[in-house]
Amino acid sequence: MAYDATVAQPVMIAGGVGLGPRIWTYSSADAVTLVRVAGYFTDGWSLGMRKNDIVLVLDNDASPITGSWCWVSAASSTSVDLSDGVTITGTNTD
Repeated sequence: MAYDATVAQPVMIAGGVGLGPRIWTYSSADAVTLVRVAGYFTDGWSLGMRKNDIVLVLDNDASPITGSWCWVSAASSTSVDLSDGVTITGTNTD
């Protein structure tokens, strides 16, 4: 599935101007492997995403929910590229 800014956008949850990297969260039914590809976020720059920001990407359609802490490796007015990241998996053993 392609990114659709009218359905869900990355949300900055910490940081800001002059405070170092910002931390973002993004949740969708798209797998992390799709979201981290260069150009997935077509409006990342206008939202404020910059190189070295951190993005928690969650695949809310997986069972269990999976995700990844990714870093913005490149950002321009036309494209944001995320690193492969560090995978996290939710487990509920009760």
